[in-house]
Amino acid sequence: MPGGVTANIKFFSPHPLFMDGGEGAYLRDVDGNDYVDYMLSYGALMLGHGHPAIKETLYSQIENSGTWLFGTPHELEIQFANKMKQFFPGMDFLRYTNSGTEATLLALRLAESYTGKHKIAKFEGHYHGGYNKVLLSLDPDLAERGSSEEPNSVPSSKGINRSQVQETVVLPYNDNNAFEILKKHANEIGAVLIEPVQGGFIPAGSSFMSELRYLTEEYNIVLIFDEVKTGFRINLGGAQSYYGIQPDLTTLGKVIGGGFPLGVVGGKKEILMESSPIKEDSSEILKPRDVLFHSGTYNGHPLILAAGLKTIDILENELDNVLMKTDLLKSELELLFSEKGIPMQAIGIGSIFNVIISEERILNYRDYCEANFKMRKKIDYQLLYNGIYSKPLSRYSLSTRHGEKEIERTINAYEKVLTGL
Repeated sequence: MPGGVTANIKFFSPHPLFMDGGEGAYLRDVDGNDYVDYMLSYGALMLGHGHPAIKETLYSQIENSGTWLFGTPHELEIQFANKMKQFFPGMDFLRYTNSGTEATLLALRLAESYTGKHKIAKFEGHYHGGYNKVLLSLDPDLAERGSSEEPNSVPSSKGINRSQVQETVVLPYNDNNAFEILKKHANEIGAVLIEPVQGGFIPAGSSFMSELRYLTEEYNIVLIFDEVKTGFRINLGGAQSYYGIQPDLTTLGKVIGGGFPLGVVGGKKEILMESSPIKEDSSEILKPRDVLFHSGTYNGHPLILAAGLKTIDILENELDNVLMKTDLLKSELELLFSEKGIPMQAIGIGSIFNVIISEERILNYRDYCEANFKMRKKIDYQLLYNGIYSKPLSRYSLSTRHGEKEIERTINAYEKVLTGL
């Protein structure tokens, strides 16, 4: 395997840790060391590892249906769609994919088909998946990124054609200059794709989000909220519920699959109907070339939808407790760093946050780049030796299985590490 991994995000120097077990809030590596896990598979495991209710759901689904894949429409597709509609009322229609990456890819294709405009806009520092059109300006170097008022579109991967760079307009996040850029390119841009909370932990300002919603409606630009990280982690209705703003399309992933690969694209009926094989309000079958192609053998996999439904059922009763525990951990960490004389902010809303060693206000990618990553990395590596797992420099996610015992163990580990530094 190139680099010893099957996903580059899993790598860190000098080599990643190999795990062979997990239970509740804990991971166990191949040497038998256990860790309080704050990665949770990059936030996907909202119920922690090996939740018994998910195990039972999977067993029951196989036993009752006699198989684990139909390859046809089935009832769970409808049940899951109704649950999404309950918490995301802007989802008139939806389609299933197998990942958040696939979801954002489909959302952009739907938007371009619907508007007839094929440029897109994304924000500097925002991640939306592993394909060329959005692998731009994720972490641009200082020398390349241009002005803060009008950032350059900078490839974040090899293999990106110059023409693709020109098709994506990069906007400054939490900065009103973004609106002037949108106006300038309004006749070309079919969609604006945004993480309403950058990286899952840097929230947008309310007035910024309101103006973005107003302008996209004004200029016939499809507004897409990428809530793969924030869906069911900020609250049950995601960032759009937090801001009181309804986008045209929403993408979801991670939490909703219960630890299995699942993505959702939902939104306005007239946009989703671009992918319908039949003409609206009739039974007329359309020619393939007159339909936006979307398919996939595993879309709407019954086992995964069953696990996702059970996950959301549990979160309806337990999410508030997760949010409370997250706030407790954030405040305890900030107090500890303050006592040690180290400026630190535990930034984030809901059940995600990041430890940022800086006393400056963090509003976007460029602000974040000014934090003290050298010290943060030292802390993270020492935390691994003390049984706290998060990939160095990554955000923290909590689950329903993180309790007071895990928080106490985490604070004690931080106390030891900071004293050692």
